[in-house]
Amino acid sequence: MKVRVVYKYESDHAREVLSFLRDFKKQTGHDIEEVDPDTPAGASTCRAYDIVEYPTIIATSDDSRLQNMWRGRPLPTISEVSYYV
Repeated sequence: MKVRVVYKYESDHAREVLSFLRDFKKQTGHDIEEVDPDTPAGASTCRAYDIVEYPTIIATSDDSRLQNMWRGRPLPTISEVSYYV
């Protein structure tokens, strides 16, 4: 499984996302991949999973199939996301 968070680094929600990422690492020992939708790779990810709202957290299987998606605010709980790591 792979978990990624798509958010704009220079935005009003960036601080909330960074806090979530820090707490997630502290509680689970796992990192969540950060994706910037303003980069070519990030834009590709957004197109592939139809992401149009930020922040969005996606959990995908090893073969890139979408398992779960949380869009916008409020962010999901750490326990909801940790199921997928």
